[in-house]
Amino acid sequence: MPSQSLLLSPITFRGVTLPNRLALSPMAMYIADEGALNDFHIAHYAKFAMGGVGLIVVEQTAVCRRGRISNGCLGLWDEAQVPAFRRLTDLIHGFGSKAAIQINHGGRKASAQRAWQGNGALTEADIARGEALWQPEGPADLAFSEGWPTPEAMTLERIARLRREFVQTALLAEKAGFDIVELHLAHGYLLQSFLTPLANRRTDAYGGSLENRMRLPLEIAQDMRAALSQDTPIFARISATDWVEGGWTMADSVILARRLKEAGVDLIDCSSGGNLLRGATNSNLARGPLYQVPFAEEIRRTVDVPTMAVGMIRNGAEAEQVLREGKADLVAIGRQLLFNPFWLQHYAQEIGADPEFARWPEPYGWWLSKWKKALEAS
Repeated sequence: MPSQSLLLSPITFRGVTLPNRLALSPMAMYIADEGALNDFHIAHYAKFAMGGVGLIVVEQTAVCRRGRISNGCLGLWDEAQVPAFRRLTDLIHGFGSKAAIQINHGGRKASAQRAWQGNGALTEADIARGEALWQPEGPADLAFSEGWPTPEAMTLERIARLRREFVQTALLAEKAGFDIVELHLAHGYLLQSFLTPLANRRTDAYGGSLENRMRLPLEIAQDMRAALSQDTPIFARISATDWVEGGWTMADSVILARRLKEAGVDLIDCSSGGNLLRGATNSNLARGPLYQVPFAEEIRRTVDVPTMAVGMIRNGAEAEQVLREGKADLVAIGRQLLFNPFWLQHYAQEIGADPEFARWPEPYGWWLSKWKKALEAS
């Protein structure tokens, strides 16, 4: 029965009740033009809402034009961009799901190739093809990796303006109908690069000690909480560890999560890595089924804050186990939903929670129920 499944059960954060505990993990599509959302995005996200996913987390969206990771990244920094996002959130809501948006600045990993074109620094061939090049910015003038452009070290004035940009994008997201705003503090992008000693070599109030390195992400979280409606939840995605000796650690993440909770963040979305190129010799990252779930579990247990688990959660039984064992409050799926947008509906069928296909869009449910009855009668 549905009541026996935690995955299929609702959960509430502030003024938002999710119909179930499955989230679409934010995955950049790199197919926007000048930050603009287009028909691809509408078709892409609509199918997950049709598939019953409780929370659709729209891919990382830049708070300023310079903050895009690539020329194909979404942006929400102007009022004129709101109507397209409103069209998307209305569609998501129409299928009974809730909508979140992950807001971000690419930092020293900005001005890069689209993923399927290499996922590295832009080359002369990319520029000849029409890809625009711009100078990234970061906490220091330290390039992400060899061959990548050197970022411009951010001044205090620029940091103050960045804080306003994050707030403006959060407010535009609320205006566009998003139920939840997720702050991207992971994967080596700007705010995480302030956190990690691998990238932050500043000597002012935003660098050096852990307290100083946490300062900007915490300021932005506090700014957002003060600006947004008290009914709008704020999530934060973190890299729980850099997987690198001398980098950001799980112990640091526990401290950060506690401070984010104090700042009004409602859930910690626990990912990892991103500060080194994949395959780097000094990274000990080892991927496998449920490999990041322990991060969500430890933060949930030690900080007493809701968490979201991600990372090679492959089937409904695994997701259910994560929730039942109290390791996380939400489960985020990425590639499995790309492969099968109706992943959750199939799980409900498997456990007998939806014998009449009532969870499916009504036209689908009618056809599938008719087909099932015909099979049973044959």
